Amino acid sequence: MRSYHNCSLCHLIFVPAEYHVTDDAEKAIYDLHQNSPEDEGYRKFLNRLLIPLCNKLAPNAQGLDFGCGPGPAIKPMLEAQGFTVNNYDIYYYKQENVLQKKYDFITTTEAIEHFNQPRKELELLDSLLRSGGYLGIMTKRPTSLEAFSRWHYKNDQTHICFFSEKTFQWIASAFNYQIEFPGPDTVIMKKM
Repeated sequence: MRSYHNCSLCHLIFVPAEYHVTDDAEKAIYDLHQNSPEDEGYRKFLNRLLIPLCNKLAPNAQGLDFGCGPGPAIKPMLEAQGFTVNNYDIYYYKQENVLQKKYDFITTTEAIEHFNQPRKELELLDSLLRSGGYLGIMTKRPTSLEAFSRWHYKNDQTHICFFSEKTFQWIASAFNYQIEFPGPDTVIMKKM
């Protein structure tokens, strides 16, 4: 059984490294995902982040979908809206050249909870984002420590970081972002 720690500074709840699954085991779990851009239900799910994000973007904005997974859907959805999107995923689209560019927006949907080193990975995302750019995140948020103990989302062995609203507010302050929560599992931060 895994244990969980709670950072007293940023309120991140995280799984210690000794309980992380191997890269091969993690990828095997992702290989089972059936997330397709043709799936209307999946598109509706992603639009909970994409619609409020797109309302903020300038025409022809350039973005990165970080942690796009085996069946990237955000790229075709946003390109149909006139935006340019690159994919990056450590298992499926590991193209280091896309990490050498600057972007007007970055999305990470159902990916941040998998980050092994969240501060390092957030620093990477920050370094790729232009001033005034947007970081759009989709992940379930714990509402309280008591609710966390009964929460199904923590039972996925690949979920190792759990970001509460307080955690995101701490991140926004630490990285100098404006923050808003368009929904219960979405966050949009603007780099100042």
